[in-house]
Amino acid sequence: MSVIRLRGHHLLCLLGYRGMGYSEEYVENMTRVYVTLNRDGSTVVELVEGPDDLCAKFPCSGDYHCQNESVDARDKAVFRKLGLHVGDTLPWQGVLDRIRAFTQPGDIATLCESCGWRSYGVCEEGVGLVIQGLPLPDLERKASK
Repeated sequence: MSVIRLRGHHLLCLLGYRGMGYSEEYVENMTRVYVTLNRDGSTVVELVEGPDDLCAKFPCSGDYHCQNESVDARDKAVFRKLGLHVGDTLPWQGVLDRIRAFTQPGDIATLCESCGWRSYGVCEEGVGLVIQGLPLPDLERKASK
């Protein structure tokens, strides 16, 4: 079983992922990670500082924000909120359990204040689903296309 390397804010981004992204290659990669984690909550996640397995497919065109200070600050804030640290490894279900215990949908407004994707409201929705113990949307069909 492979380990999925994720930075702090991507733990929340994955909850709000609905198949949108920066490029086709980025969407394919994020969909693959999303489906893997949602299919098997025992999938191991390694928490990293800086670019992770999702950043690996960020398109070369445009602003590569994966190393911006504001993104690093967002990662640290999410780790603090969840009581996690760079270098921790845990199953995806453990991440979801911490989100359920330590966050509310309204936390997205503070933790992800400067994120351009926040206006869609899907991250708040995802946090709400996790808190209620409900499944995240099924994107598996999209991944198999």
